[in-house]
Amino acid sequence: MFTLLLVSAISSPAPQADRLAWWKEAKFGMFIHWGVYSILGRAEWVMYNERIPIPEYEKLYPQFNPTKYNPDEWVKLAKEAGMKYIVITSKHHDGFCMFDSALTDYDCMSTPAKRDFIGDLVKACRKQGMKIMFYYSLLDWHHPHYVPRPAWVEDPPGHERDFNKYLEYMFGQIRELCEKYKPDGIWFDGGWEHPPQDWRAEELLKMIWRILPNAVINDRTGLPADFSTPEQFVPGAGMGERLWETCMTINNSWGYNAHDHAHKSVRQLIQTLVDIASKGGNFLLNVGPMPTGEIQPEFVVRLKQMGAWLKQYGDAIYGTEASPFPVHNPPIGGCTVKGNKLFVHLFEYPTAPVKIWGLKTKVNKAYLMKDKTTVEFKQKDLELILNCPPIVPDPYDTIVVLELAGKPEVDLAVRQAENGEVELPARLAQVHGQTARYEFGGGHDNIGFWTDVNDWVSWDFVLEKGGDFEVVITYACDKGTGGSEFAVEIDGQSLKGVVEETGSWTDFVERSLGKVSLKGGRYKLAVRPLTKPGGAVMNLKSVKLLLR
Repeated sequence: MFTLLLVSAISSPAPQADRLAWWKEAKFGMFIHWGVYSILGRAEWVMYNERIPIPEYEKLYPQFNPTKYNPDEWVKLAKEAGMKYIVITSKHHDGFCMFDSALTDYDCMSTPAKRDFIGDLVKACRKQGMKIMFYYSLLDWHHPHYVPRPAWVEDPPGHERDFNKYLEYMFGQIRELCEKYKPDGIWFDGGWEHPPQDWRAEELLKMIWRILPNAVINDRTGLPADFSTPEQFVPGAGMGERLWETCMTINNSWGYNAHDHAHKSVRQLIQTLVDIASKGGNFLLNVGPMPTGEIQPEFVVRLKQMGAWLKQYGDAIYGTEASPFPVHNPPIGGCTVKGNKLFVHLFEYPTAPVKIWGLKTKVNKAYLMKDKTTVEFKQKDLELILNCPPIVPDPYDTIVVLELAGKPEVDLAVRQAENGEVELPARLAQVHGQTARYEFGGGHDNIGFWTDVNDWVSWDFVLEKGGDFEVVITYACDKGTGGSEFAVEIDGQSLKGVVEETGSWTDFVERSLGKVSLKGGRYKLAVRPLTKPGGAVMNLKSVKLLLR
């Protein structure tokens, strides 16, 4: 999880809201991983995965001659796909530069093409009104002064690596990229081998913002900057006020992989876009062009089909806000908001009335977005029931538009399921305190960083059917940090437990704490630490109430 405490340490000349307005509006972008590795057709980590020595890998760039590279066609495809910005690799981990760099000959101008691939794409983007950002890898397997030296790379006898010399090169290239091409932002990667202070990350961001006051920058220097970057997955929930962007591949590879035919369907890609927009994020979808400079036809057809869908339904994606609802139950795949309109995305067209619970705002009108066919509805208290008409549904996502009396307001309490169970996941918890927070990715979907014994979490929930409930908690606890005592409190009843070590912070176990008796009504459940002998209380994944 990213340390948000460092946000205040980085200042930028332009107000954040102004710099990020276009990015938040965009929702959908194209990621491009392209380099000399495409010649081998085994993706962008081939140098690392196959331990290719530098002299052997350097034989690739004299062969790199993408005669069919047409940046105008790439930008045109991105626009046809409904994408609003492009992020392209200027330098990946292999160290080869796809731009004309004055600081190295290991760049595009040393290829038979003798062509500034990045510069040409920037021109095409500016001509067609497309925003462009540059991916730049902080780590570098090729540079003689990058530290740590890759395990398979052999240095000449007597050579001593000096990381400061590499940093001078890295700063120089980023300055070069910003001054020469004036991109709309920088998308860093490869920062995991050093902490932010080693990268001089604060100085780096300030330098970029001095040159480009409106630059949008991601979090992969180790500092939060503007937005977080979950990779190859969609978080279980949004991140509140924190901006984020999921980057994802169409198959399973970033760079061109001739052997990877596991392409996601158009349905899966559109529903992923909707899921991300519903949670307030952006979707950066990758293509890995071939060594010829062409984009694979399997990618092209999928992107054009996504664009056709967005041409009809883009108003429910672009410039929208996240769903006000904490959860969506099938057939609802998500909701997006624009002004007084609430877009309900149905991933499966219903054969029964659709029940939506928690909406406080009055619904004035309901209709299908496709053709404005009326959708009959009933609204009473916090329950809204939609009776969808018999139609041929959209194959990916049928959208019902609710026109409301004002911006949607929602009761955030968790509602009891039809089987009587109440599940309270970490992503819906209200966190009270200084250190504990929701974390996701890498096996995490929990309240973590719980290092202050005074922090606690709670959920509001509503029971329609009372009775005796077994309380089950799911948590993980690393070796050497167990023993914290805690209490689960509901309606004056308290159940206590002791956190056991589970082996790691992602080895989750379920433990029953006992039973509570509750009548129908509204409740708050709290989990409060009582003692903390180790470094942290626990990683709390969920609390369940099981009707017995």
